[in-house]
Amino acid sequence: MEISLSGKVALVTGASRGIGWSIAKTFAESGAKVMMVSRKIDESALAGINGEVAFCQANVGSLEAAQETVAATISRFGGLDILVNNAATNPYLGPTMEVDEGRYDKTFQVNLKAPIFWSQEAWKQAMKVKPGVILNIASVGGVRAGGNLGVYNLTKAAMIHYTMQLAGEIGPTRVVGIAPGLVKTDFASYLVDNFGDKLAAALPTRRLGEPQDIANLATFMVSDAGSWITGETYIIDGGAGTKTGE
Repeated sequence: MEISLSGKVALVTGASRGIGWSIAKTFAESGAKVMMVSRKIDESALAGINGEVAFCQANVGSLEAAQETVAATISRFGGLDILVNNAATNPYLGPTMEVDEGRYDKTFQVNLKAPIFWSQEAWKQAMKVKPGVILNIASVGGVRAGGNLGVYNLTKAAMIHYTMQLAGEIGPTRVVGIAPGLVKTDFASYLVDNFGDKLAAALPTRRLGEPQDIANLATFMVSDAGSWITGETYIIDGGAGTKTGE
């Protein structure tokens, strides 16, 4: 099956590196025009991508930035068909009983509030008239408890529920989600560096995830080949949730 995004326009938040960068790259190489969004200016992220891409600096936690960036994408490329809510933060590692208000608020602002309001802007400015696809990047932590990522995982559990909720509200625009397991990115470097080999050995696939693994699934889900999927979040974790992998 050949997956094509030809004629589509996509906006990807948190696109300067890791999973976001791989999604933007794969979308572009599948034919989409892509607006890559990041908090810091990093036009070097455009290097190595074959396709029509542009870069926009924006703080995803800003509602004004959401409005302006969606408008800029439509102005630059003539529309918006795909929004990927990928940007996330994790300023706190530890028990939920010890988190301070500042880091709690920051986590929820970026990981949950931002996707809701970026989705609003994509809907109001483009998808209400021409149905599109919103893809939310969650985490397996949103469906499994444990460890010191409790506050982060709360936001991802909410993201999974939001995917279901929004799909029912704005169809035929589709809303889908991906919940990755441990993927080798800078964002997950602490876990990868300290526990990666042990965790990989316990997986049925015997390896950790690569950003490209997530990008491959993302491309299918937002394409016409996935046109009957909405409201669902797909776990991709190398089999960590199987009895063999636990």
